[in-house]
Amino acid sequence: MYKKRRKNIGIKILIFLMLIALILGIGFHLLSHCSVTTVYVEGNLHYSTEEIQNMVMEGPLGHNSLYLSMKYKEKGVENIPFVDVMDVDILAPDTIKITVYEKSLAGYVEFMDTFMYFDKDGYVIESSDVKTIGVPQITGLKFDYLVLGERLPIADNEVFETIMDITKLLGKYELVVEKIHYKSHSDITLIFDKIKVSLGSDDKLEEKIMDLPVFLMDLQGKSGTLRMENYSEDEKMVVFEMDNLNS
Repeated sequence: MYKKRRKNIGIKILIFLMLIALILGIGFHLLSHCSVTTVYVEGNLHYSTEEIQNMVMEGPLGHNSLYLSMKYKEKGVENIPFVDVMDVDILAPDTIKITVYEKSLAGYVEFMDTFMYFDKDGYVIESSDVKTIGVPQITGLKFDYLVLGERLPIADNEVFETIMDITKLLGKYELVVEKIHYKSHSDITLIFDKIKVSLGSDDKLEEKIMDLPVFLMDLQGKSGTLRMENYSEDEKMVVFEMDNLNS
């Protein structure tokens, strides 16, 4: 009886050890064959591809696709400045795709040596010491203070809608502007390196901006102001005023 009991215990221990070895073997196989070697990142502007990878693939198992699939299953990456959400898709055991959905930024203002980014409604949603490609600096607005999470202290809230419309149009026609100078509804200027484009009022913005790529190409290497205050679909007259480089 005693020998039989010892034999049963020995069998159970052996089975237990075999199960442990099997689990470890499976674990080792999954770890070694699910190591991510290829990462696709799309939709990122503010952060580099390497920065996005580091945010998503963090921790000891951050380069294991099986772990990532469980971690981000039906769940995006949230609470990252400038980003609404990031989706992670496992394309293969060694390949993942990260899709970045950034916050919709109308522009930024420089305040106390910091870039303060605001949305289409004028709310300051992020502050940073890094400029985001494709988001223009807005000048000409007057304010004495800024509070993160609150609206820019400007009386005319239609300003933000106009700035957002301009930003969208610039993106639509693949134009990257350095600054948008907004003095009033009737005095708006776009600044491209050495070329200033005086749009005048905020009327017929698309008619003015849609033809800008052609004008800017013709003005490459020049310095001055392109006057489009009276430009429209019917009246396509523009005047370019060269800068006086000797003054």
